[in-house]
Amino acid sequence: MAVAQTQTGTLNMVSPAETVARLTWDAVGRRLEAGAIALLPAGAGAKQHGLHLPMMTDQLLAEYFSFALGNYIKAFGDVLIWPTVTYGYYPAFVAYPGSVSLSEAQFEHLIASIAGGLLGYGARQVVIVDAGLSTRGPIEHAISGNAWTGRVTRLGIVEGAHLRQTAERLGRQRHGSHADEIETSIMLALFPELVDMARAVASPVLSDGPQPGPLEPSNPASANFSPAGTFGDPALATRELGERLVAAILTDLAEFSLIFEHRNASIGPHGES
Repeated sequence: MAVAQTQTGTLNMVSPAETVARLTWDAVGRRLEAGAIALLPAGAGAKQHGLHLPMMTDQLLAEYFSFALGNYIKAFGDVLIWPTVTYGYYPAFVAYPGSVSLSEAQFEHLIASIAGGLLGYGARQVVIVDAGLSTRGPIEHAISGNAWTGRVTRLGIVEGAHLRQTAERLGRQRHGSHADEIETSIMLALFPELVDMARAVASPVLSDGPQPGPLEPSNPASANFSPAGTFGDPALATRELGERLVAAILTDLAEFSLIFEHRNASIGPHGES
């Protein structure tokens, strides 16, 4: 299979012909008109991920798994992958230098503008491949608020059933959801050269446990005190676990892609059924 260039590297999954940034506008228009599925990766390019992972961790994962999903969808029809939305709603991390967050309303408007534009250009289906958690609400509001249910879908990379079951069965940390054992293991499997395990530091948890709200790098009295910026224990991460977790995510994506086997047969141009 041909090598494809993403914003962050090369992946042996889809050809450059599926990457919108490398195409001309008329080629994009023809393929949307013919029924190509539009994939929109969403993952932060500037969000702290502890001392051991790069700020662009979410972007890397959004792009990798968007290309993987594209590869599955190609079994049923054409697919086009848009450049990644690298800014979003990430309020829990703004106390850490460089971690940029839009407001919830700004991010919802951004997603609505992009998705609405793609539908306007003739896309039958738009899939937002989301590497975040705090972004779920604004994306779903953008979809429901514009009556796009059925035409625009959010796919949460870290929310699939197979991933959840694998993480619960094999994970060893007591708690976690950010730059933790699970996310670090996935990065060790996919981008090991970007992981510095010597700097992987667990987040302390006070006796009353973590509370809703942003992580706090400098106040030891905070229930969400995390000097390194982690939430969980990345020191427990292994490449072997990461490979199992990646396989689980790919299974989730493969199952998700099956919806397009039927939609491509039943949905006409511009989304008419």
